[in-house]
Amino acid sequence: QVQLVESGGGLVQPGGSLRLSCAASGSIFSIYTMGWHRQVPGKQRELVARITSGGSTNYADSVKGRFTISRDDARNTVTLQMDSLKPEDTAVYYCNMVVVGADFKIYDYWGQGTQVTVSS
Repeated sequence: QVQLVESGGGLVQPGGSLRLSCAASGSIFSIYTMGWHRQVPGKQRELVARITSGGSTNYADSVKGRFTISRDDARNTVTLQMDSLKPEDTAVYYCNMVVVGADFKIYDYWGQGTQVTVSS
């Protein structure tokens, strides 16, 4: 079993910055992709950013140039640096990791979600 623990959400004014982190622990052999999704009430969860084990990244068009995703494989962590935040970035942000377990099977794990609110 693997647990994902997120941190770093909160309230910020428009134009401000926040940094989200997610750490995985448990029976991990390796981690393929790490990513962040977000969801607002009444809407589908959407991909914000994703990074592969090789370091390739992709971003939602709405966050390109403002958000940066990075990973630390030694610590099994993924970080989302969010700059120039806008009110429309307000959502619950979820960490996601595709993990190769100690049994060499592939698992898809999600964090519990962290609230990001952008408001003056």
